[in-house]
Amino acid sequence: KIKIMLIINNKTFLIYGFGLSGKSSFDFLIKNNKIKIFDDSKKNISKKFKKYSISKSILNNIIFDYIIISPGIDINNCSIKNFLNQNKNKIITELDIFYVAYANNKKIAVTGTNGKSTTCKLIYEILKKSKKDVRLVGNIGFPALSEKKISNKTIFVIEISSYQIEYSNYFKADISILLNLSPDHLERHRNFKSYTSVKLKLFQNQTSKGISIIKKNDNYIGTKLKKLKVNSKILKLSKNEIKYLIGKINNKTFKDEDNLDNLLFAHRVVKIFKVKTKTIVDVINYFKPLPYRRQIILNNEKLTIINDSKSTSFSSTINLLKTYKNIYWIMGGLKKKGDIFNLHKKYYKNINVYIYGSDRKIFYNLLRNKIKTKTSVTLEQSLKNVQLDLKKNNQKKANIIFSPAAASFDQFKNFQNRGEKFNFLINKINFDL
Repeated sequence: KIKIMLIINNKTFLIYGFGLSGKSSFDFLIKNNKIKIFDDSKKNISKKFKKYSISKSILNNIIFDYIIISPGIDINNCSIKNFLNQNKNKIITELDIFYVAYANNKKIAVTGTNGKSTTCKLIYEILKKSKKDVRLVGNIGFPALSEKKISNKTIFVIEISSYQIEYSNYFKADISILLNLSPDHLERHRNFKSYTSVKLKLFQNQTSKGISIIKKNDNYIGTKLKKLKVNSKILKLSKNEIKYLIGKINNKTFKDEDNLDNLLFAHRVVKIFKVKTKTIVDVINYFKPLPYRRQIILNNEKLTIINDSKSTSFSSTINLLKTYKNIYWIMGGLKKKGDIFNLHKKYYKNINVYIYGSDRKIFYNLLRNKIKTKTSVTLEQSLKNVQLDLKKNNQKKANIIFSPAAASFDQFKNFQNRGEKFNFLINKINFDL
């Protein structure tokens, strides 16, 4: 149950995890509070902040009012788990501080398994085009507390992950969106039921003035929502709402079903703010996807190449495989716990799959009886296999889709690093057909 009061002045805070959100919390709170910092890696705390750093051995010697925890930390699997479990009622997040600091500002929170960043960017671009003072913050990479020059009219569009929701005890949004749900982050949340409960917490925390938005035909979310006591107004969206836009869209980004879903949610939100249709259409047609999210990096008569490095699960890849034909699908990495390949067999004949990475044998065994399959150790080797097969089968337009459907950490720092490597290799390897 959400707590009512959080006081953020004249308190003693422990910041655990000194990444982007930890630093923004420190900068925001240091003027009026006592701050201590703890990070599992001392390298993350620069000389400038060393005087605020404390060791694990003296944590219990200080009485903290609140513990601000970075979203990526699992309190049940970290170096100070005993201390955190003894002080669970003090754990909060940067978003809790943000909510209290800007309680009167409109907040649009977007969560879901797939499509969060794109939906947030769409909402942000449309509201910005309509001359609103709008900020894009949260899991998309911009800490909410780092924003400056905030007025009462400032609107926040917040990408919020399950990790952020899980530890937030005060945060509420005026408009909350749950795009979709499929198994993800089960290493942290243990099972799909637990993961679902965390996501739905965003709706449970709203007041009666809040708005909750889901898809009309999403029976799983709809059924779960019925069992909860939700005070907010629930809106259920149908694709019919954006039918009138389809003929006006000439942006290939919105060719696939997932991006049309993202547009459906963004459209409903901006209509709440009474944005004109012309503004919406203008933004859609000039909209550029965020890097490595279904990003078309080459498109000519013979070949389309899509960099979808952000894909870390089958659910984020499936609709791409439904949208295109003559597909050379490059995938692989670390398989997500509980992830299921749920593609109708009628699409199998359109796909050749090239699997790389540490879990390539697992993926091979999963896909080999469905799709033509080749494996290799590295991404570069997979691309070279694609190159050879393209030369053999050069009879119709081909679509190279890099959509790993797996975590990147076996060979790359993150999905961005993986996406950069793919682009580098595309420039290195000659795909001149």
